Amino acid sequence: MAKNVFLFSVLLLAVVLSRDFLEIEGELYTIYTRSPPVSSPTNELLTLNIFHEGGDGGGPSECDNEYRSDDNLVVALSTGWFNHESRCNKSITISANGHNVVAMVVDECDSTMGCDSDHGYRPPCRNNIVDASRAVWEPLGVPGNNRGWSDA
Repeated sequence: MAKNVFLFSVLLLAVVLSRDFLEIEGELYTIYTRSPPVSSPTNELLTLNIFHEGGDGGGPSECDNEYRSDDNLVVALSTGWFNHESRCNKSITISANGHNVVAMVVDECDSTMGCDSDHGYRPPCRNNIVDASRAVWEPLGVPGNNRGWSDA
């Protein structure tokens, strides 16, 4: 009985660890399947992404398999906010420094996988990422501490 309980505990621990962490070349990365609830505004970490071919985002956009220019107002959202493509081609309003910009969701910033060619060899995204094109950053006057986003 004790041997079975121990074996079950080891298997349970392995399942929990494999679901919560991604190990790549000895490095552990936290993975997320959920993001914080969306409110108005939702606090996030705004990051810069290059959406054109050869950019740092890996492949083409998840929503339509297309690349975008840095001049397009587009974003990628963390896995939880991307929500199985439910926000594809929908607009969100991004706020920072007293300014607002409306951008279209075209991609997922994968919070469950990373460090491979499909993900531009970048680690998994955190669960609160809005990965934005340069066109989104410029009118916001970023960097700034007062930023967030909401569904448009």
